[in-house]
Amino acid sequence: MVTAFILITTKSGKEKKIRNTLLKIPEVKEAQVVYGDFDLVVKLEADSLDKLNNIVLSKIRKLSDISVTTTLISI
Repeated sequence: MVTAFILITTKSGKEKKIRNTLLKIPEVKEAQVVYGDFDLVVKLEADSLDKLNNIVLSKIRKLSDISVTTTLISI
């Protein structure tokens, strides 16, 4: 099991919309709207690093209201 935390910057005012969309992805375990340099912190669990990569690239980064993502893989 691979656990990652994804720090996300969204377009202005889209934080809650993105949060609700991300929570529909089964591998997303938590999604919190936060203040500071990032708008969301997301906890994701995947079976493998390849699956994690696929989720980030094809399901998260493709969302049009996301500007920037930073992925932190837990060890």
